[in-house]
Amino acid sequence: MNFDFPDDLKHLREEARKILRQKCPPAVPRGVLESDAAYDAGLWSEIARLGWLGAAIPEEHGGSGLGALALCVLAEELGYVLAPLPFSSSVCGAADAILQIGSPAQKAQWLPRLASGEAIGTLALAERPGAFLPSRLASQAVDGRITGRKIAVLDGQCATMAVVAALDTRGRPSLHIVDLCGPGVVRLSETSFDPSRKLAAFEFDGAPAEPLGTGGEIELRRLLDRFAVMMAFEQLGGAQAALDQAKAYALERYAFGRPIGSFQAIKHKLADMYVAVELARSNAYWGAWALTTDAHDLPLAAATARIAASDAGWLTSKENIQTHGGMGYTWEGDSHLYYRRAKLLSLALGSPREWKRRLMGELTSRNATSLAMME
Repeated sequence: MNFDFPDDLKHLREEARKILRQKCPPAVPRGVLESDAAYDAGLWSEIARLGWLGAAIPEEHGGSGLGALALCVLAEELGYVLAPLPFSSSVCGAADAILQIGSPAQKAQWLPRLASGEAIGTLALAERPGAFLPSRLASQAVDGRITGRKIAVLDGQCATMAVVAALDTRGRPSLHIVDLCGPGVVRLSETSFDPSRKLAAFEFDGAPAEPLGTGGEIELRRLLDRFAVMMAFEQLGGAQAALDQAKAYALERYAFGRPIGSFQAIKHKLADMYVAVELARSNAYWGAWALTTDAHDLPLAAATARIAASDAGWLTSKENIQTHGGMGYTWEGDSHLYYRRAKLLSLALGSPREWKRRLMGELTSRNATSLAMME
């Protein structure tokens, strides 16, 4: 079993890394964070021109057809530079959902627009604080119209379309495509812990909605697992960047005549950060394998990738601030940018606690099945 990426995607990673380090220094996410802009439109146009938005979309729909692995590679590099872009929401969320379960007509209508960046998509799932569970849905989709409210929609302030979860006429959780620029949609801005990726709430009052897929909890769970794996790579990129920043500072900052990285306390911090990042990387790679092979292990791999990436993001961003000492807490320093993004992404698709519950449920179910087969 080979978890490594093929050579063409390694080349894509190197090119993406080179471009993003030049085009997206910390001043770029800080600029969006400190302004009313919902995202960096110039950088979005640039990555659209490079074809990154359509990396997994087939060529007949305006993409390059590189597959989901390419999205994992790009998500990691975008996460490293804290790119203030709706890449994960639009490309890994909305576009992937349409690609996986959309009708031929829906793919022809939306995928070219999402691949070119003309349309920006997002997933609108949560309706109240706490865990997102299909059983807690209250939004209703009846006769091609959707009514309800969604909160904390990631990149909701810049999205032009959304894949919305609601109950169908049979009371089943289902997904629907909604044009956010159409009638019956009210968009409300929400405060975000990381304003470089802004949140929004949507109020739907009979908004036109087109059913996506056949409906049911299994279909929704599978799409969430796929999204969780790709988002884990974005979290991994941010965690690696925080580790690299802490290491660089520990080598250049002197105290008592020697680099602070030579002190045992700092060494322990960096070692713990490194272990967390490598654990997250291993689980993310397993998730990528399960994602691209449509393996039976996808729910288990997605949960472990999501948990490990969230833990790594929290630990590395926190210890990066600590390593920088007093200046790590200042607004002028960049350390808080990584902490903000790590916290936002760890909650964007359900909290780590929710994914731990899913992991335990999956393991319990598998153990019960194994015991039943042994009897």
